[in-house]
Order: sequence, then C-alpha cells, then structure tokens
Amino acid sequence: MHPDRLWRSAEPRKAYDVVIVGAGGHGLATAYYLAKNHGIGDVAVLERGWLAGGNMARNTTIIRSNYLWDESAGIYEHALKLWEGLEEDLGYPLLFSQRGVLNLAHSLQDVRDGVRRVEANRVNGVDAEWLDPEQVKEICPIVDVSPEVRYPVLGATYQPRAGIAKHDNVAWALAKAASDLGVDLIEHCEVTGIEVTDGRATAVTTTRGRITANKIALSAAGHTSVVAKTAGIDLPLQTHPLQALVSELLEPVHPTVVMSNAVHVYVSQAHKGELVMGAGIDAANSYRRRGAFHIIERQMAAALELFPIFARAHVLRTWGGIVDVSPDASPIIGLSPVENLYLNCGWGTGGFKATPGIGWCYAHTIAHNTPHPLAAPFTLNRFTTGALVDEHGAAAVAH
Repeated sequence: MHPDRLWRSAEPRKAYDVVIVGAGGHGLATAYYLAKNHGIGDVAVLERGWLAGGNMARNTTIIRSNYLWDESAGIYEHALKLWEGLEEDLGYPLLFSQRGVLNLAHSLQDVRDGVRRVEANRVNGVDAEWLDPEQVKEICPIVDVSPEVRYPVLGATYQPRAGIAKHDNVAWALAKAASDLGVDLIEHCEVTGIEVTDGRATAVTTTRGRITANKIALSAAGHTSVVAKTAGIDLPLQTHPLQALVSELLEPVHPTVVMSNAVHVYVSQAHKGELVMGAGIDAANSYRRRGAFHIIERQMAAALELFPIFARAHVLRTWGGIVDVSPDASPIIGLSPVENLYLNCGWGTGGFKATPGIGWCYAHTIAHNTPHPLAAPFTLNRFTTGALVDEHGAAAVAH
C-alpha cells in the first residue's frame, strides 16, 4: 500500500466469497463487519466511480434515532449506539458531534404528532424530550420563536444524543479498517449485470471483467433497482434527486440541528463553519445528481422563516444525491427472490445515519443467510403481507 493511501488499491480477482455492489457508507460498513464480526475477509466491494463518491458524499451528515415506529427506532438506535463508540473502534477521527436535534412544531397537529413521537421514543429507550418555545430558544438562540411570524414555533421534540459526523472521515475510516482486514476495495468497476443460474446468483459482470461469488450483496442506493433488474427482480422503489447546499464560512452561531416539516428545511453548522441545509426530494423521478433550482430557492426561503439572521449569508455550493424511496419510506433489507442475492436499499433520505447499524445487521444477514432480528421487519415480502413500517411522518424532512 502506498504510504499516502489509507487503504490498498486492489485489482479485481476472478472469484470472491462475497461481492458487495457499492462502496458507499453502507457497503464499506458491511464489508468491515463481515470481516470483523464474522471472520469473512474474502470480500470485494465494487464501486462504479470513486469510493464514497455517491450519496455518502452527497448528504447532510445528520445522525438521529428518534423515529416513530418500534422497528425503525430499533435499527436507528442500534446505529446511534455504534456511532457513539465508532471513533475508538476504527481508530480514526470522525468528528462525531452529539449536539442534539430539534424537530419544530408549528401547528396543533405538529404538537400532537411531536408529543406522540416523544412518548414512543421513551417507550423504546430512545432519549427524547418535548420542549416549549422558551426551551427551544435556550437550546438554539437564533431560532425566531416570536408568535407574530407566519409559522410560529409552538414547541419541539429534542433528542440530545443526536448530532452530525464528517462523512468523508467516516468513509475513509471504514475503508481503512476493512482493507486492513483483507477486503478488496475496487474503484471504477461498474457492475453491468448479475448472472443467475437455476435461481441462484453466481457472478457479476463488470466493466473490469466477470467476477464469480458465493454471495452478492447490493448496496447501491438509487441505482439498486437498476442492478437488481439485471437479475430479474423488480423492486418497489422510486429514485429521486435530493439536493442540499452549504453557505460560506461563518462564525459559530448555530449550536444544534434544527428541522421543520411545516417550512420544510433542516439546518446545521459544520465544524468549519458552513451552514449545511437541505429539504425534501425533487418530485420528479431522475438519476441525475442535480435537481430543480426552485427546490433550492424554497429551502432558502424556509430557512429565513426560522433564522432571519441568515438573510445576508451567501450560498457557497449546492449538490444532489440520488435516493431510492420505498412505498412506506422505510428500507428494504434482507434476502431476495434470487438465492444468494441480498438487498439493502430503499433508505430514501435517511441512509447516512444508519451507516454502522445497517453494516452490522446486513453483514449478519449475509453471513447467516437469515435476517438479523433488527432487520427482519424490513424484508421485501412486507409489501405483499401488508406489514408496512410507515415512517413518512418521521422521515418527511429528508434527514
């Protein structure tokens, strides 16, 4: 390995025990935990572009576990507990900052929904509080809680353990740890097809040759449905652009993460000083990593409703990722109709926060060929049984 590189630059071999499609946070975490927890190091992670150049580099890095339903709270809280020890585990600085997250309420229905979620979180052992407007102001002094504004703040849910992390550092740390355990990380290697023989996935065809595998695990976010289609699987997913932006560098003024469904924006301040801002997905289906300008315009207007102090801040850059959204706004994890082919998709706009948790659970699923208990509610067959995990309420504001 070159001394300036954190991980080995590997050439693809002709065969592996496990091939993971997608070298984003989920693919890297899965490879790491396959090797660490299950002793499976004969793994290749294939990435069509550069490592962690997809949604892992195109999100707003928010980490929280305050989801409504038991099933969601279980997997996201597992992830948050792993986040809390991940720097020590990986031996690399992740800039993980537990600064808390506020979900603002602007109507009586928002208040009812927020209180309900707080009580559900507490039942599930997730830290959660209900705050009145004055308490919101204490946590985040720059939020406008005046009753005269168009969307008055009537209160907020608050999760103190939530926060942010530096996405690049997370990817690099996972890549280094997986590589050190023998995993091959192969960039610029696009998977163009999955070979299926007698109902079993046996190989992938790539732009760098054919690779056979005992097990193939998909973890390609917005492109998962495209790859799965080559194996004859139609996934119930829609792919949309998701846009975000950062401002110029500012002095520290925003101490937490603030989200609002009503004005539809979420804002935090990065370690260097940029305001990081996002909203919901573009309505149109697309695989482009750019979205419509009016979405950016609306989220900036929404931010000014809550933070008049930002009126003179300048936008430094915008970007977009492509997200895969399932009918119930929850992920699809587990076995597929094709033997030895595994699914991890449908995370929509909430994939980053789940990174270590899904890596842990997906690795278990692959190693044992049966869903991890925390992932079991998210199998593909819930769309035929009707056992949906409808998280549109808790996932409505993207992250």
